[in-house]
Amino acid sequence: MSTDAIVILKDDHQQIRKLFREFREFRGAGEKATATATATKGKLATHIIEELNVHTYLENEVMYPEVRRLIPELEGEVLESYEEHHVADVLSMELYAMKPDAERFDAKMSVLIENVTHHMDEEEQEWFPKVRKGLGRSQLQEMGARMVELRKTAPRSPAQPSALKKVVDAVIA
Repeated sequence: MSTDAIVILKDDHQQIRKLFREFREFRGAGEKATATATATKGKLATHIIEELNVHTYLENEVMYPEVRRLIPELEGEVLESYEEHHVADVLSMELYAMKPDAERFDAKMSVLIENVTHHMDEEEQEWFPKVRKGLGRSQLQEMGARMVELRKTAPRSPAQPSALKKVVDAVIA
């Protein structure tokens, strides 16, 4: 497994996109949904929220601060990414508290999917190439190694204290 930070984050993006596709299969079933479909949708939503929590935590704790420090001209893009994460965190917390058969559950998940997909596309097409150009291979591997270690203890639920701290920091920063 590569410890290149960008490769790690792109792998996360691929996994998250796969979960989004799976969730869309169940979207819109509403009142007509079978109990099994609703339960599956709930499990997928929980898995999406867990993956997003870990991913945004790794970016917020390792990638963004390091890029901001090492490539100052990308500071504006880093700050925008923090805000996009904040929106995803708020939606994730709201979804975490909802039941999958709630009236607005599918709509809220659709908004989360749209926002996160936009964020991932922007990172992959615009931001990652700038970061790769601005940092050396060893720096990206060192950041990736830190991400691999941090992933072991990263918050998986929006209710965990470290996840809540992330949201509070975004509000008061």
